[in-house]
Amino acid sequence: MTVRIHDTLSGERRALEPRDDARVGIYACGPTVYAPIHVGNARPFVVFSLLRRFLEHEGYEVTLVVNVTDVNDKIYAAAAERQQPSSELAAEMTERYVSDTARLLLGRPDVEPRASETIRAIVSLIQELIDSGHAYVAGEDVYFSVASFRDYGKLSNRRIDEMEQGEDDFSGLKRDPQDFALWKAQKPGEDTAWDAPWGRGRPGWHIECSAMAEAILGVDFELHGGGADLIFPHHENEIAQTEAVRAAPLARLWMHNGMVRFDDEKMSKSVGNIRTLGAALDEVGRDALVMYFVRGHYRQPIEFSADALADARRAVDRVREHCRRLDGDAAPAAGLDDVASRFFAALCEDFDTPGALAALFDWIKEGNRRLDAGERLGTGPPFTEMLYCLGLERLLEPDEAPPPPEALRLLDEREQARARRDYDEADRKRDELGALGFEVRDTPDGPRLVPG
Repeated sequence: MTVRIHDTLSGERRALEPRDDARVGIYACGPTVYAPIHVGNARPFVVFSLLRRFLEHEGYEVTLVVNVTDVNDKIYAAAAERQQPSSELAAEMTERYVSDTARLLLGRPDVEPRASETIRAIVSLIQELIDSGHAYVAGEDVYFSVASFRDYGKLSNRRIDEMEQGEDDFSGLKRDPQDFALWKAQKPGEDTAWDAPWGRGRPGWHIECSAMAEAILGVDFELHGGGADLIFPHHENEIAQTEAVRAAPLARLWMHNGMVRFDDEKMSKSVGNIRTLGAALDEVGRDALVMYFVRGHYRQPIEFSADALADARRAVDRVREHCRRLDGDAAPAAGLDDVASRFFAALCEDFDTPGALAALFDWIKEGNRRLDAGERLGTGPPFTEMLYCLGLERLLEPDEAPPPPEALRLLDEREQARARRDYDEADRKRDELGALGFEVRDTPDGPRLVPG
């Protein structure tokens, strides 16, 4: 099946067209490491990790690149506030980012470049922009001349007089307010800097990604992604920088995920309305958090709320309970090819994970009907493949350990109370089991304890 993605640049769904046979390069903008990442930062990590899984299922050879921005104004500011060297803070937060995202159990990106390790390529690209007349030296800063790039604004569809770069012009040497920094001279208190032909300093944010993407994937690669908040100015500026000197598209498709909202506002460290990824994983667990993400279409904003997380937990429980009923020695369910086809067709059409999830639950509904009728069903494709593409394959794993004797005793006492119709006592035993971390599931084969 043809894979189609909503392309932000054209505003249309466009077919994924690899440059080289079935090889696909994806560059997704990663975090700026000045604080622990939050749930909003985790959304693109999940979206593009799962997109890689799906494309590999479809036969593509995928290279997923997710960068780490470890040189940035925000890092200098946060380090100064903590009275800590900026390189030390960036290293600490990079390690925390890797540790937290590893807990999602979706694998690592194929390449995770750091801006601090790409300085030579960044300086070279800046020099090419200067030599071609698209950038100019101002003091010891270097700026990109927005007016020199005729197609500026084509990604965000903004008029040039509506484009505020969000940069402070400390030097006062910008030729035009819309111009943006490619290189920033070292300022007092900034402890990380590099030598360059125009002065000692460090790169601007946007040039970092242009250089890293080209160094690993070349230009005209298949898909560039990130959060919708990066469309302008970050991705707009990446396009301008690269296309100004390469005369070729930076990427063929631009794919942007919607924001995670908290109390009707975008989740943001600068606003302070955040839930760190580590805290969310501690609170709801890995499976429920992944389910929370795939229940929403990647392009739409999603609300981070107790209700949304509770819905995700219930959905996880439904899948896990079905998996517990499967017999590893039995044949997988037959005659459900149309359901599997709908699952993968949904992912082919703009990576519609809610549509795929609906097909998965249709499979589970029919599977449960057959199990209730006494049929033995096992695991196997395509059910396992569907779970894997949604990051839910762990739900097939057996429970880690049998319930402890105390839990089994309480379950027996609950059943005795139910037998004599003492439902208040049965409810008390159920609550005691809940305090031990177990739920009681009443199945056709009798009550079963499952981790709550």
